[in-house]
Amino acid sequence: MSVRQGMLALLADEPMHAYQLRQQFEQRTGGTWPLNMGQVSTTLDRLVRDGLVESPSLSDDVPQYALTAAGRAELDRWWGTPVVRSTPSRDELAIKLALAVTVPGVDVVRLVQAQRTETLRALRDLTRLKASTGPDDLAWSLVLDNLVFAAEAEVRWLDHVEARVTTAPARRKAPVPVRDEVSR
Repeated sequence: MSVRQGMLALLADEPMHAYQLRQQFEQRTGGTWPLNMGQVSTTLDRLVRDGLVESPSLSDDVPQYALTAAGRAELDRWWGTPVVRSTPSRDELAIKLALAVTVPGVDVVRLVQAQRTETLRALRDLTRLKASTGPDDLAWSLVLDNLVFAAEAEVRWLDHVEARVTTAPARRKAPVPVRDEVSR
Protein backbone atom coordinates (compact mmCIF):
# COMPACT_ATOMS: atom_id res chain seq x y z
CA MET A 1 0.00 0.00 0.00
CA SER A 2 1.13 3.48 -0.63
CA VAL A 3 0.34 6.58 1.35
CA ARG A 4 -1.58 7.74 -1.72
CA GLN A 5 -4.16 4.95 -1.46
CA GLY A 6 -4.29 5.37 2.30
CA MET A 7 -5.22 9.04 1.94
CA LEU A 8 -7.91 8.20 -0.62
CA ALA A 9 -9.34 5.54 1.71
CA LEU A 10 -9.51 7.96 4.63
CA LEU A 11 -11.13 10.67 2.53
CA ALA A 12 -13.84 8.21 1.49
CA ASP A 13 -15.28 8.63 5.01
CA GLU A 14 -15.37 12.41 5.08
CA PRO A 15 -13.34 15.48 4.09
CA MET A 16 -10.36 16.10 6.37
CA HIS A 17 -7.52 18.52 7.02
CA ALA A 18 -3.95 17.30 6.40
CA TYR A 19 -3.26 16.91 10.12
CA GLN A 20 -6.47 14.89 10.58
CA LEU A 21 -5.40 12.61 7.71
CA ARG A 22 -2.03 11.98 9.32
CA GLN A 23 -3.63 11.34 12.69
CA GLN A 24 -6.28 8.99 11.29
CA PHE A 25 -3.75 7.08 9.14
CA GLU A 26 -1.54 6.41 12.15
CA GLN A 27 -4.46 5.62 14.45
CA ARG A 28 -6.12 3.16 12.06
CA THR A 29 -2.86 1.37 11.27
CA GLY A 30 -1.79 1.26 14.90
CA GLY A 31 1.21 3.48 14.24
CA THR A 32 2.91 0.73 12.24
CA TRP A 33 3.56 3.21 9.42
CA PRO A 34 4.22 6.65 10.93
CA LEU A 35 3.89 9.60 8.56
CA ASN A 36 5.45 13.02 8.74
CA MET A 37 3.51 16.10 7.71
CA GLY A 38 5.79 16.69 4.72
CA GLN A 39 4.86 13.27 3.36
CA VAL A 40 1.16 13.98 3.90
CA SER A 41 1.38 17.42 2.26
CA THR A 42 3.32 16.14 -0.74
CA THR A 43 0.88 13.28 -1.24
CA LEU A 44 -2.12 15.62 -0.99
CA ASP A 45 -0.55 18.04 -3.50
CA ARG A 46 -0.12 15.17 -5.97
CA LEU A 47 -3.66 13.91 -5.40
CA VAL A 48 -5.01 17.41 -6.08
CA ARG A 49 -2.76 17.72 -9.16
CA ASP A 50 -4.04 14.36 -10.46
CA GLY A 51 -7.68 15.37 -9.92
CA LEU A 52 -8.35 12.67 -7.33
CA VAL A 53 -8.83 15.07 -4.42
CA GLU A 54 -10.06 18.64 -4.22
CA SER A 55 -9.48 21.29 -1.64
CA PRO A 56 -12.39 23.71 -1.52
CA SER A 57 -11.56 27.04 0.09
CA LEU A 58 -12.62 27.37 3.70
CA SER A 59 -13.27 30.38 5.87
CA ASP A 60 -10.81 29.19 8.54
CA ASP A 61 -7.91 29.17 6.02
CA VAL A 62 -7.07 25.55 6.80
CA PRO A 63 -7.46 23.50 3.63
CA GLN A 64 -9.80 20.56 3.89
CA TYR A 65 -9.52 17.80 1.33
CA ALA A 66 -12.32 15.75 -0.24
CA LEU A 67 -12.45 12.92 -2.77
CA THR A 68 -13.49 13.71 -6.32
CA ALA A 69 -15.44 11.26 -8.49
CA ALA A 70 -12.12 10.29 -10.10
CA GLY A 71 -10.64 9.75 -6.65
CA ARG A 72 -13.52 7.48 -5.65
CA ALA A 73 -13.08 5.50 -8.89
CA GLU A 74 -9.33 5.15 -8.20
CA LEU A 75 -10.06 3.97 -4.66
CA ASP A 76 -12.62 1.44 -5.93
CA ARG A 77 -9.99 0.07 -8.36
CA TRP A 78 -7.53 -0.25 -5.46
CA TRP A 79 -10.06 -2.07 -3.26
CA GLY A 80 -10.73 -4.48 -6.13
CA THR A 81 -7.08 -5.21 -6.96
CA PRO A 82 -5.28 -7.96 -5.01
CA VAL A 83 -1.88 -7.18 -3.53
CA VAL A 84 0.81 -8.91 -5.60
CA ARG A 85 3.81 -10.17 -3.68
CA SER A 86 5.84 -11.59 -6.57
CA THR A 87 8.94 -9.49 -5.97
CA PRO A 88 11.14 -10.71 -3.11
CA SER A 89 11.18 -8.24 -0.27
CA ARG A 90 14.38 -6.92 1.22
CA ASP A 91 14.06 -8.75 4.49
CA GLU A 92 17.09 -7.91 6.63
CA LEU A 93 16.97 -11.20 8.53
CA ALA A 94 16.82 -13.32 5.36
CA ILE A 95 19.73 -11.37 3.88
CA LYS A 96 21.71 -11.62 7.13
CA LEU A 97 21.27 -15.41 7.25
CA ALA A 98 21.98 -15.83 3.54
CA LEU A 99 25.27 -14.02 4.05
CA ALA A 100 26.04 -15.78 7.33
CA VAL A 101 25.93 -19.24 5.74
CA THR A 102 28.52 -18.14 3.16
CA VAL A 103 30.98 -16.40 5.48
CA PRO A 104 33.48 -18.64 7.28
CA GLY A 105 33.57 -18.37 11.05
CA VAL A 106 29.97 -17.26 11.56
CA ASP A 107 28.12 -19.39 14.10
CA VAL A 108 24.84 -19.53 12.20
CA VAL A 109 23.12 -21.79 14.72
CA ARG A 110 23.89 -19.30 17.51
CA LEU A 111 22.67 -16.45 15.30
CA VAL A 112 19.41 -18.33 14.61
CA GLN A 113 18.89 -19.14 18.29
CA ALA A 114 19.43 -15.50 19.31
CA GLN A 115 16.98 -14.36 16.64
CA ARG A 116 14.42 -16.96 17.70
CA THR A 117 14.66 -15.71 21.30
CA GLU A 118 14.08 -12.13 20.12
CA THR A 119 11.19 -13.11 17.84
CA LEU A 120 9.54 -15.10 20.64
CA ARG A 121 9.90 -12.06 22.94
CA ALA A 122 8.23 -9.89 20.31
CA LEU A 123 5.51 -12.50 19.83
CA ARG A 124 4.84 -12.55 23.59
CA ASP A 125 4.58 -8.74 23.63
CA LEU A 126 2.26 -8.72 20.62
CA THR A 127 0.06 -11.40 22.18
CA ARG A 128 -0.25 -9.34 25.37
CA LEU A 129 -1.06 -6.24 23.35
CA LYS A 130 -3.66 -8.18 21.37
CA ALA A 131 -5.28 -9.38 24.61
CA SER A 132 -5.60 -5.78 25.81
CA THR A 133 -7.18 -4.52 22.57
CA GLY A 134 -10.83 -3.63 22.89
CA PRO A 135 -13.51 -5.32 20.78
CA ASP A 136 -14.36 -2.02 19.07
CA ASP A 137 -10.86 -1.53 17.63
CA LEU A 138 -11.09 -3.89 14.66
CA ALA A 139 -8.53 -2.02 12.51
CA TRP A 140 -5.78 -2.18 15.15
CA SER A 141 -6.73 -5.76 16.00
CA LEU A 142 -6.24 -6.81 12.36
CA VAL A 143 -2.84 -5.11 12.23
CA LEU A 144 -1.86 -6.95 15.42
CA ASP A 145 -3.11 -10.25 13.94
CA ASN A 146 -0.82 -9.70 10.96
CA LEU A 147 2.16 -8.98 13.20
CA VAL A 148 1.45 -12.04 15.36
CA PHE A 149 1.11 -14.33 12.34
CA ALA A 150 4.31 -12.90 10.82
CA ALA A 151 6.22 -13.52 14.08
CA GLU A 152 4.86 -17.08 14.28
CA ALA A 153 5.91 -17.69 10.67
CA GLU A 154 9.36 -16.28 11.41
CA VAL A 155 9.81 -18.71 14.31
CA ARG A 156 8.82 -21.63 12.06
CA TRP A 157 11.22 -20.39 9.37
CA LEU A 158 14.05 -20.07 11.91
CA ASP A 159 13.41 -23.67 13.01
CA HIS A 160 13.67 -24.67 9.36
CA VAL A 161 16.90 -22.68 8.87
CA GLU A 162 18.47 -24.26 11.94
CA ALA A 163 17.56 -27.76 10.74
CA ARG A 164 18.97 -27.05 7.29
CA VAL A 165 22.20 -25.55 8.64
CA THR A 166 22.85 -28.38 11.07
CA THR A 167 22.34 -31.05 8.41
CA ALA A 168 24.02 -29.24 5.50
CA PRO A 169 27.46 -30.26 4.23
CA ALA A 170 30.37 -28.01 5.17
CA ARG A 171 29.78 -24.42 4.15
CA ARG A 172 31.38 -23.03 1.04
CA LYS A 173 34.12 -20.45 1.28
CA ALA A 174 33.31 -18.94 -2.11
CA PRO A 175 30.20 -16.79 -2.47
CA VAL A 176 27.15 -18.40 -4.03
CA PRO A 177 26.33 -16.95 -7.49
CA VAL A 178 23.30 -14.66 -7.68
CA ARG A 179 20.29 -16.35 -9.27
CA ASP A 180 18.69 -14.43 -12.13
CA GLU A 181 15.08 -15.07 -11.09
CA VAL A 182 15.66 -13.65 -7.59
CA SER A 183 17.47 -10.53 -8.75
CA ARG A 184 14.70 -9.43 -11.11
